[in-house]
Amino acid sequence: MERESMEFDVVIVGGGPAGLAAACKLMLLAEAAGQEVSVCLVEKGSEIGAHILSGAVFEPRALNELFPDWGAQGAPLNNPVTDDEVYYLVNDTNRLKVPSFAVPKVTHNHGNHAISLGNLCRWLGEQAEAKGVNVFPGFAASEILFGENGEVVGVATGDMGVSESGEQKATYAPGYELRAKYTVFAEGCRGHLGKQLMAQFDLRKDSSTQHYGIGFKELWDIDPDKHKAGKVVHTMGWPGKHFRGMFTGSYLYHLENNQVSLGLIVDLSYSNPHVSPFDEFQRWKHHPLIAQTLTGGKRVSYGARAIVKGGLTALPKLSVPGALLVGDDAGFLNMTKIKGSHTAMKSGMLAAEAIFEALTDGAPGGQELTSFKDKFEASWLYDELRVARNSQQAMHKFGTLPGSAFVYLDQLTRGKLPVTLKDPTEDHATLKPAADCKTIDYPKPDGVLSFDKLSSVFLSNTNHEEDQPCHLQLADPDIPISQNLPMYDEPAQRYCPAGVYEVVEENGAARFQINAQNCVHCKTCDIKDPAQNINWVVPEGTGGPNYPNM
Repeated sequence: MERESMEFDVVIVGGGPAGLAAACKLMLLAEAAGQEVSVCLVEKGSEIGAHILSGAVFEPRALNELFPDWGAQGAPLNNPVTDDEVYYLVNDTNRLKVPSFAVPKVTHNHGNHAISLGNLCRWLGEQAEAKGVNVFPGFAASEILFGENGEVVGVATGDMGVSESGEQKATYAPGYELRAKYTVFAEGCRGHLGKQLMAQFDLRKDSSTQHYGIGFKELWDIDPDKHKAGKVVHTMGWPGKHFRGMFTGSYLYHLENNQVSLGLIVDLSYSNPHVSPFDEFQRWKHHPLIAQTLTGGKRVSYGARAIVKGGLTALPKLSVPGALLVGDDAGFLNMTKIKGSHTAMKSGMLAAEAIFEALTDGAPGGQELTSFKDKFEASWLYDELRVARNSQQAMHKFGTLPGSAFVYLDQLTRGKLPVTLKDPTEDHATLKPAADCKTIDYPKPDGVLSFDKLSSVFLSNTNHEEDQPCHLQLADPDIPISQNLPMYDEPAQRYCPAGVYEVVEENGAARFQINAQNCVHCKTCDIKDPAQNINWVVPEGTGGPNYPNM
């Protein structure tokens, strides 16, 4: 059965803030110019917002530019920040409140909103559809299409109804070819097609090393007497290390309707293979600062997602013939602010401007739009990332306390310190042999504040069709047992936040088991596997988490 083909002016891969902002901006530009532009946006989640996971304190700067009347149009930004607190957690019981003057001004959250980013994306999706964008949720872009001269000419969605053995089931339906003059890749952190583009076109040859974290999030209903809408709390320090080692930061945001969102970010540069980021998050909730809010409440949702942290110097080349990289697919997150939604949106909007100019100039498509880079470097987005360029690198180089002091000074000078820090060691290469590292005895979850992985995954509403090809591909199936197990005690058992990877005993021998159904699409395995043996690719469309209000 042959694939059907559909043609558009622009195809956008990914229904997050970057992709949706690009789609909306294209239609607004076309509307203003009295021209027609055909735009298709494809999203692998079951609906727009299904795979969106963020804290989130949202800075509306880009949204103000895109839809100045967003309030009148009903954008779900109903919870402005009222209190903004930062704590240094000394240990598992003690903390120090950081005075406001000691917190970099750019990280203050006055004027921002504590929101569900998933709900904002759902609203942006509605705006895009209303303006004529063809929005296709439930279709996973699995393949890049190339033209005769090597230019990107679109994407193909994955086949549906293929069995684990590769046979066509009764439900088989071939994927679609979505062809376009220009394609925008907005897949989020560690997008698998974006990764292919970077490798094929060597887009990272002039970039510094990219770095990542894994971010956890839970949504809780709490005692109304403990709720204060708009209150924002951030912590640093415990359970991470004060100096070089495992770096962590956390958040607790009071949302609407007596709910809080909370989570821990663990930097994936940690060296001890015995570390379990999930279990670090669970025990963090027992700190009195956090427990006092959660006690008497009920956990209602859970999720996890990798976070791109390298900043300006780690950005790849942003364009190839026929395509652009935007949002976290490229790495536009501002690590100083710990915010990437407004930066993702702005990158998508700048991409839309570059594409629209090419379309109106009568270009046939397939050209490399280097004007995107020019627009980026002339924008406030570049200025913001330039000022923040040393944040992640300072933490790696100096540790939490001295690194924070460096960042404070760097921000005080608006990024004018005559130094650009770099950390050339990739996150997967930092692991030390298990035998050389201290084992960690994590406390058992109490079922009140802390929980196990499987009950957590249940709350993510994650589902994959059971009989389908595994989307977690091993380049060498022997490496987990022959190499990773003796050297690192196979760290996939611990760095995965969903219990996907297990080492089980079978007939007296160890076997590496992949429970792909549990996968929440965080991409941590693709990043942290020490042998770089795991390649995350898209499963069938609609597979993965279905995050409500996240």
